[in-house]
Amino acid sequence: MANPLPADTFRNAIAGEGVDVVEVGAWRTHNRNHKGPFDQLHGVMIHHTVTKGTDYSVELCRTGYTDLPGPLCHGVIDRAGRVHLIGYGRTNHAGSGDPDVLAAVIAERSPLPSDNEATTDGNRAFYGFECINLGDGDDPWPEAQVEAIARTAAGICRAHGWGAESVIGHSEWQPGKIDPKGPIGTANGPALTMDKIRARVAQLLDDDQPAPAKPTPDPAPAAVSLAKLITAARQDPPRAGTPVSYPGTRIVEDALAAEGLLARDLVDGHFGTATRDAYARWQRRCGYSGAAADGIPGRSSLDTLARRHGFTAAA
Repeated sequence: MANPLPADTFRNAIAGEGVDVVEVGAWRTHNRNHKGPFDQLHGVMIHHTVTKGTDYSVELCRTGYTDLPGPLCHGVIDRAGRVHLIGYGRTNHAGSGDPDVLAAVIAERSPLPSDNEATTDGNRAFYGFECINLGDGDDPWPEAQVEAIARTAAGICRAHGWGAESVIGHSEWQPGKIDPKGPIGTANGPALTMDKIRARVAQLLDDDQPAPAKPTPDPAPAAVSLAKLITAARQDPPRAGTPVSYPGTRIVEDALAAEGLLARDLVDGHFGTATRDAYARWQRRCGYSGAAADGIPGRSSLDTLARRHGFTAAA
């Protein structure tokens, strides 16, 4: 068991591994300590956000949801490899997990046992990092982001004197979780696994003076054509099956799913009835009503959705 690092030591441990650290608001005192302890630290847990866009993802993890208040982690790792510190202390990231897994982490024993119970408080025992990725198994993980994940975990392990076996994924802790998941680099790249992350952490911990990482800039945001989106919204609902009239529809559906307006399994690129109903709910959320909230995208509502979810709206 280890006491939590002092907040500034925690920050410096991450930055000391060559990671670009962004401090968000009063992160040092933003926590859920009034709901339970944060006093038996044993490791670092990695998650994916199931969102797009840095600003939106950071704010969501900082504030949380109505039924799951923030902070939802200690830091958000963006696709360029920056770590946005949003909270320190107890956070709503790990939930309840398997006591046998915790025992293996404490003993730094591998391989980890199967996680088949959810009876042990993980929020008191793990530092948590949400990493921006759609989590659908198709969204590629940029190499700069994967490297930042490993370096962030290595910095904390180095500060505590832990080994790489103290780093686990959410999927290894809580039954039913899948994160982190997806290919590295490109859609056809090798799968991201916690074994690969731990192997890189072990390499970093073997280096007395690791070379600083060189974060790459965020990729250019995807563009969605309003005209093509309108055509899809009008043509797709009456068509049989789920044909895709315009691939950009999936970007909008991803955003609607992140807003809680569309089921994730309906994000398929087909602007069908469910997508149109979800967009109508988004229009009403933007203040429209009646015929102005018919599920056919308009410039203002699409611009607002684009700003929140990291894409651009073109003509």
